[in-house]
Amino acid sequence: MKKLWKWLLIIIGVLLVIDIGAGMYFFHVAEVRGPKSFISSEKTLKNDPLRKQKEWYQNVKKEQWTMTSATGNLKLKAYYIPAEHQTNKTVVMAHGFLQSKEAEGAPAAMFHELGYNVLAPDDRAHGESEGKLIGYGWTDRRDYIKWMNKLLKTKGKNQQIVMYGVSMGGATTMMVSGEADVPKQVKAYVEDCGYTSVDDEITYQAKSMYHLPKYPLVPTVSLISKIRAGYDYSEASALKQLAKNKKPMLFIHGSNDTFVPTSMLEPLYNATKGPKEKYVVKGAKHAEAMNTDYKKYKQTVEKFLDKYMD
Repeated sequence: MKKLWKWLLIIIGVLLVIDIGAGMYFFHVAEVRGPKSFISSEKTLKNDPLRKQKEWYQNVKKEQWTMTSATGNLKLKAYYIPAEHQTNKTVVMAHGFLQSKEAEGAPAAMFHELGYNVLAPDDRAHGESEGKLIGYGWTDRRDYIKWMNKLLKTKGKNQQIVMYGVSMGGATTMMVSGEADVPKQVKAYVEDCGYTSVDDEITYQAKSMYHLPKYPLVPTVSLISKIRAGYDYSEASALKQLAKNKKPMLFIHGSNDTFVPTSMLEPLYNATKGPKEKYVVKGAKHAEAMNTDYKKYKQTVEKFLDKYMD
């Protein structure tokens, strides 16, 4: 019997070591800043339907803004682009995973065409902003509120703010919406293909990319995240944040999204407590709704926001 217990303890110990080792590896893949093999860099191609918008963004004059993060004292950077004609309407844009303000050409151009000023920050651990650990929108939500307050201090209290984000930026947008101290000047949100929670998305990707079940790996990685990054995956929930939101939100998703599955749209849409609309772009893959049908995308966003902007 003693030998049996000894072997059981050895096996448990070995499995625990393997689990922790795998957890550290996948934490590095998921959250540590650096290039990822499963993410391709965005390029402006000759056949890109949004080439005009992206080239405009490359050439337009941009103000360089900086501030420190809401936590951790990291130096964060952003672009500010004033509208062609003076206005108090400003969009605050949240970019996707491993993207940056440099990749915000198409949405920045769209909102510029709609008459908005544009504020495009780099999240912590992205672009020119400092930081080593990716927050998946959760740690970033506090930074975006600080950016909004900086905007109000710099450009005046009469600003009318829209927050817009795609993919991780969409999740960030929804996570911001549930904060109690969102400035009253925020009039509406537009989120495109954001995930329900970090826990759901990491679990989905573990199965999709590595054919791994949730247990025991995802809880282990989540625990490591809590220790090293200050948050666990279950608390980083767009669903929970939306349950506290009462402001208008437009939900956009591609019908063929297999990276943040389209099935996440419905629970998100049902969770919010404010006025809401949804727009499913037929045939669009992940984060490709805008370039699948730019004209209708722009019209849908404009029509939704016109209801809530003075």
